[in-house]
Amino acid sequence: MDTKQKLQQALKEAMRQKDELRKRTLRLALAAIKLAEVEKGAPLDEGALLGIIQKEIKTRQEMIEDARRAGREDLITTAEAEMAVLREFLPPPLNAKALEKLAQETIAAVGAKSMKEMGKVMAALMPKVQGRADGKQVSAIVRRLLQGK
Repeated sequence: MDTKQKLQQALKEAMRQKDELRKRTLRLALAAIKLAEVEKGAPLDEGALLGIIQKEIKTRQEMIEDARRAGREDLITTAEAEMAVLREFLPPPLNAKALEKLAQETIAAVGAKSMKEMGKVMAALMPKVQGRADGKQVSAIVRRLLQGK
């Protein structure tokens, strides 16, 4: 069962249980997926689905920052609960060691020797870590490894 089917199944379950927060969060995620599929003109692969879920989580993180500045605890609580629902559908995150090992393998596979080739490394590495690591974290590790060469 792919991520989209899991989301749809969870939505049905949330509707049965009358869980409004979960139902709303899952509907928003499925709407974002549907929009991306319409824009692409084809069903999304698993990596793209995970990317959309990560984007939804990032949106809520930004909402939390804005709510903190505005002093709105109610919005912070809601956004954190929505993030928890969305995280259920992401694979477990990679730890720093596993991410660094994957980055080293990708650098070797691409044959990168300098910072000029960072784009090639990132293009090859990001699909492997989609949904399991933050792009900023991946970029920092690749940059550090390439600068050491």
